[in-house]
Amino acid sequence: MSTLNVPYQRFSPHVLREYALLADGERGAVIGPRGDVVWMCAPQWHDDAVFSALIGGPGVYAVTPTDPNMVWGGSYEARSLIWRSRWVTTDAIIECREALAHPGEPGRAVLLRQIRAVRGAARVRIALDVRAGFGKEPMREVRLDHEVWEGNSGDQRFRWSGAALAAVSDGALIQEIELEPGQRHDLVLEIGAQLADSPVRAADAWVATEHAWAKDVPEMSTSLAPRDAELSYAVLRGMTSSSGAMVAAATTGLPERADAGRNYDYRYAWIRDQCYAGQAVGSVGPLPLLDSAVQFVSERVLADGDKLRPAYRIDSANLPKEHDLGLPGYPGGVAKTGNWVKGQYQLDCCGEALLLLSTAARHDHLDVEHWDAVQALVAAIEHTWTEPDNGIWELDPKHWAHSRLMCASGLRQIAQHAPKHDAARWAGLADTLVASAASDCVAADGRWKRAPDDDRVDAALLLPAIRGGVPADDPRSVATYKAVQADLSQDGYVYRFRQDAGPLYDAEGAFLLCGQLMALAAHQQGDALEAVRWFERSRSACGSPGLFTEEFDVQQRQLRGNFPQAFVHAITLETAHTLTRPAGGIS
Repeated sequence: MSTLNVPYQRFSPHVLREYALLADGERGAVIGPRGDVVWMCAPQWHDDAVFSALIGGPGVYAVTPTDPNMVWGGSYEARSLIWRSRWVTTDAIIECREALAHPGEPGRAVLLRQIRAVRGAARVRIALDVRAGFGKEPMREVRLDHEVWEGNSGDQRFRWSGAALAAVSDGALIQEIELEPGQRHDLVLEIGAQLADSPVRAADAWVATEHAWAKDVPEMSTSLAPRDAELSYAVLRGMTSSSGAMVAAATTGLPERADAGRNYDYRYAWIRDQCYAGQAVGSVGPLPLLDSAVQFVSERVLADGDKLRPAYRIDSANLPKEHDLGLPGYPGGVAKTGNWVKGQYQLDCCGEALLLLSTAARHDHLDVEHWDAVQALVAAIEHTWTEPDNGIWELDPKHWAHSRLMCASGLRQIAQHAPKHDAARWAGLADTLVASAASDCVAADGRWKRAPDDDRVDAALLLPAIRGGVPADDPRSVATYKAVQADLSQDGYVYRFRQDAGPLYDAEGAFLLCGQLMALAAHQQGDALEAVRWFERSRSACGSPGLFTEEFDVQQRQLRGNFPQAFVHAITLETAHTLTRPAGGIS
């Protein structure tokens, strides 16, 4: 091993399909093809980034082969978010096994990296530049104590084991490491406001992490795509904190469309997304992530009632206002934190929450407190359904058909598990909501339309039939299914709705949630082959690590938006499981 006396290499962003995610429930780290950890917020998801190169800021943690003549690959270990970066160089094969120690602690991140000389001798360059506050706080008071580096960055402390020969270069710690064939070398990075008295032992942390993932992610060999189903569950687990809250994505400010101003912060828990995840998990069985979703959503419903917000921080606090970070941003985007959705009301979230709770009831996983949340949701629907809301796509307030029909779906499903007097009243309210939508949101061709003053086809309107709000063989359901297929699909991918008269791909990317909804709708309509086609097309829209973003650019075959998107993994999990059952047989 040797020290390195060269300038610190900067790491520019790559296309999203080349990144992998490490996550432990409390935070996530995004790692690129050069072994560069370019994004991690600490100590938790909503806190400032300590590595922000992904959006143009300083701060990175890299393990990179010194040979520039290399090709990159990698894969997740089965049923886990333990990632193996793999490089083939001129005369060697090098791997770096990577993980955030799991399960994570809210106040401290532990990032494990194990370099392996698989074939030939390995020579890698390691660089650590902790920059808290989205890059504003350089490393200070850096010192070597008993072969372990320690220091501060803003209000965060760090401790780094396994790089005793590193030297400071341009504000970063840098070292070259040489390994003989078959040799391994461990690096352990700890970051937090408070650290334990003694350093984390790599061997112990790896054993605990392997055990935790094996315990947390069930084997899914009977699903349509077992490996993808298991990875999707692992992503959902990795993005679900000890509070029960699941973040929508690990990142902020990654554009859905270049230079279009659509750059959002998704490091928060969206009620709807969490309900999607809980329902997806419940379609597999009464697994722990179902209980986590029920816990968090019920707590928010009981606290806020008909003032339920669309999203919260994982500690249940309200979202901060949008704020520009003053960084270059990911190419085509602007670096922002906070989210303007905090001031919205989205009625359909009440229906989705009832669907989540009915899923738990089906598995006998509701207690008295959760039934109190059911009553609060019904009351919220009764008090607010006649008022405009912002809807699933977070647009201007209107009497959205989807919002009313999803509340009807939730009411019908939870009524199946309720006492007779409640069941009858809730079913009656569901009938009222469907009748209301039918009075002003049926287009001339017999399908559901978006709103009384908006005749457009909307893929979200596939959901009410899928979730039982209206019968699948209702002419309006069948007409909506056919209209989405005819008007919103291209090359096997599905878009949300038409933004303008131009080609679908000009306005935005294909929406991967909608592609899987088409698969579920086709299955419900009895067309098993068509369902598999939709499923496989959407399943292909990922990067090589197997992770999905919200949108897929069909023309350029690129991932778009924040990374990875939890609800796409949720609907992929649900569809992979649902399509193993007999199709609906509806003509």
